[in-house]
Amino acid sequence: MLFKSARDDRPYELGPFPMEELEREPSIAILEAARPPLEPVTAPPPPVGAFARAIRRYDDLFSGFVNGEPAKAKAPLPEDSSRRTIDIKGAAYFLDAAGVGICSIPETAWLVGADRPEHSQAVVIVVEHGREPEPENLAHGWIGDAVQATGDMRAGEVAICVAGHIRLMGYSARAHTTTVSALDRERLGVIAGLTVRGGDDRPRHPFLGERFSIAVVSTDYELAEDQPIAPKGPAIGPLHYWFGVNGAESGRERQRRASRASHLSRYPMEQVRRVERPTTLILDDEVPRVPKRAAFFERGLRGDLGEKSLRERMRFALKHPFSMAMAPLIRNMVPLQDDDVADQKTEGLDDPAANARAIKSLSYFLGADLTGICEIPRYAWFSHHGDGAEITPYHRYAVVMLIDQGYETMEGASGDDWISGAQSMRGYMRGAEIAGIMADTVRDLGHSARPQTNLDSDVLQIPLVLWAGLGELSRIGELVLNPFVGPRFKSVVLTTDLPLEVDKPIDFGLQYFCNNCLKCARECPCDAIPVGDKVMFNGYEMWKPDVERCTRYRLTNSKGSACGRCMKTCPLNKVVDRDGPLATRLASWMGVNAMWAKPALVPVAVKLDDMLGNGMRNPLKKWWFDHEIVDGVSVAPRGTNERDIDPKREAKLDPAKQKIAYYHADNMPPPDHIQPWPVDRKQALAAADKLESPAAAKARQSAGGGQPKHYRATPATDGDGDRS
Repeated sequence: MLFKSARDDRPYELGPFPMEELEREPSIAILEAARPPLEPVTAPPPPVGAFARAIRRYDDLFSGFVNGEPAKAKAPLPEDSSRRTIDIKGAAYFLDAAGVGICSIPETAWLVGADRPEHSQAVVIVVEHGREPEPENLAHGWIGDAVQATGDMRAGEVAICVAGHIRLMGYSARAHTTTVSALDRERLGVIAGLTVRGGDDRPRHPFLGERFSIAVVSTDYELAEDQPIAPKGPAIGPLHYWFGVNGAESGRERQRRASRASHLSRYPMEQVRRVERPTTLILDDEVPRVPKRAAFFERGLRGDLGEKSLRERMRFALKHPFSMAMAPLIRNMVPLQDDDVADQKTEGLDDPAANARAIKSLSYFLGADLTGICEIPRYAWFSHHGDGAEITPYHRYAVVMLIDQGYETMEGASGDDWISGAQSMRGYMRGAEIAGIMADTVRDLGHSARPQTNLDSDVLQIPLVLWAGLGELSRIGELVLNPFVGPRFKSVVLTTDLPLEVDKPIDFGLQYFCNNCLKCARECPCDAIPVGDKVMFNGYEMWKPDVERCTRYRLTNSKGSACGRCMKTCPLNKVVDRDGPLATRLASWMGVNAMWAKPALVPVAVKLDDMLGNGMRNPLKKWWFDHEIVDGVSVAPRGTNERDIDPKREAKLDPAKQKIAYYHADNMPPPDHIQPWPVDRKQALAAADKLESPAAAKARQSAGGGQPKHYRATPATDGDGDRS
């Protein structure tokens, strides 16, 4: 369709494949129940190879969270088991499950001698295996025979998070994975309508064949059940599948992705124009290195933003049960970030181009959405750790990966409602897992490497996203937009000394686009995004947001968890593939390949985006319940943000009336100051007088002018000094 995709009308809980079109046969469940119970699975053999060892390490970590105690009280939930099922299936699909089915657990499905919790139902989860590198690619040898193990780990991760979600709603639930299971998972996959048995008795998925892994959640939470697939039922016609029946993922889109080389993402980044430097001015010699203490979420944690922000800092993104379900995995991956390097380097890793292809292929096999590589500029390293200790740069290269936060879930949300925090946690969890496994692998190959994650990063990720050629700075301010996923991502970085070929920055005309679009500023719930021109801030040309105002809103949002409203409403928040609307695909191609046409096209595109209602909520994509965790219990929240776009607000935007607080480097807290260092908003507002335009900064530097004093970070103290 021209302006709309059939995907828009597909309920989220149906998943990516048209399983609803398959004939069902309830009697298959009886046959499966009649099969004798299986003996417990023996321990898997020791992993062989650097990558396999890394997968086992993370699988063992995740396995520690298969079980736990439910919340002390039950969440307010509808009696309708079908609506409950939408929430559970949606949660699994949100974590990239390829299929989810629900069934009763027959007695014979429990392994012989296994401990049996009082669970009557199973949530069965299927995960597709990653795209394998070509035989000539170094990553092919690294992965070796660990394809199944990787899928098993991913399926286990999804099941563990879903089980945690159910427990946080007050019900008992346990995950069953390849390495820790009390159930016959293959049998339950058949009963739940996800697989059929072939002539060799092995289960096969109707669309994935044998390229899948399976995990199960057993629970006492009542859900609506699925029926087994009829083994000899009519197949979906090839044309229906090719064009995407019922809005499901089409065969032509799957074929397009499968035909791309493994070191290329699903998006045609190779078509985007490459340039020598980012499209916004960076005065490399003037950009100050800043301490972790200066980051505004860190300032909230230290009490700089007052009592309310301090109180909410540790829960603002974890107030929803599904985001909280991911927290244990995220937190417990941090100790794995630092580890020893093998004493001996593996031979054959002296070709930077071959290494870069392999690293990218490995990232995509593990689930990254976009990957780029750059050398790390001096100013991308934080100057000090949170405790005030200095950071000495220790790696040359950064592998920068973007994790999509989930387009369809974003379509169902306002951007600042109760699922917003979970969207961030999903990106952070998956990013930490991918970068961590890659770092383990690289270290085992004899090269130093470290994942830089949201909980523990020694680098600022925004400049690295720019230099790695994954996007341009946008009006949203300290946020990069990618030409194919817009702002809808979280980044994670792997730093290393493995020789790598670097990518160049990109130019897809975003500066012109953002200069003529105010939608994110118009829709920002706290007026933190500038409506005026770009300025120079700490050596960067940018539309500088009011980070204090943004942080306070995200921390103290009482009708939601965190905020991503700018991402939700951005016109570039799209999915560009063969299943998308023709107009979206054409506009994307023109935006990348015909930048000369932007003066004519951008004004039309911006207006058309509003006319089409882009940024409105799609109720078919809202799968989650609005819950808030209070004192460990999921309760009905006091309210929910239910915003939709308001084009009329644009006429009220006035740069002269907007007050932006600028916390330059000289208005940052000392890097070693432990106690609160209250923000001085009055001083930050007055700092607008210090701003230069990009043209003025270039002229000053050309004339030999030195670094402005306000670009110099506050020096360290003894840690006990007063704010004054």
